[in-house]
Amino acid sequence: MKKIPLIGVFDYTVVVTYMSLVISLVGMSLAIEGSFRSAVFCLALSGVCDMFDGKIARSKKNRTDREKAFGIQIDSLCDSICFGIFPAMICYLMGVRGLLGWMCISYYSICGVIRLAYFNVLESERQHMEDGENRYFHGVPITSIAIILPMVFLIHMVLDDKVFLILLYAMLLIVGSLFILDIRVKKPSIITLVLMVLLGWVAVFMVVMYSKLRVPKMHFPQTPFHDWFVKYFISG
Repeated sequence: MKKIPLIGVFDYTVVVTYMSLVISLVGMSLAIEGSFRSAVFCLALSGVCDMFDGKIARSKKNRTDREKAFGIQIDSLCDSICFGIFPAMICYLMGVRGLLGWMCISYYSICGVIRLAYFNVLESERQHMEDGENRYFHGVPITSIAIILPMVFLIHMVLDDKVFLILLYAMLLIVGSLFILDIRVKKPSIITLVLMVLLGWVAVFMVVMYSKLRVPKMHFPQTPFHDWFVKYFISG
């Protein structure tokens, strides 16, 4: 039976990356519906998937240069959604809105994609010169938000709502800046990584068990354009 030609890579080296994307998409829908506890759980679970996708990909010793390049690109493209758009959406739904809110969300998102693009360039150059895994990060990896945001959500249980909202604004600005600061961060050892994951999951467990965060009601101002659009394109 003749195979249907498809573009891309479809083997075990990218399955976990695709799983991370699907989990984040589920988390987005849950956040929109107001289930923040489940959304935070999805963010953390997506982060766990990202921790292992690179190691799984490198386990295949006979990867072609094209497969390696595809892995770099697909990982960053998925990361831009999982750890860029997804956390920004959660913050928006939590109340990071208005002019200042959009500035913070935009700044975080732009810094995230800059970091991912820079990583792609460095990793492509490095793989042409050496094999194996890079031992250093340039700046804080974008996946760190999968631990940071659950920790921030954990803090909300001892903070006033307004103070917690200010903390979300500050988090977006600080974490976004850490993405693009040219500081060399040594990749954590297995033990350190396990401890970080455990810490993150303790925060997730606390959020899931005790958090009562819900989506604030969203009010969209009615404008003459809105009335015209509804009249001619929706109402018929």
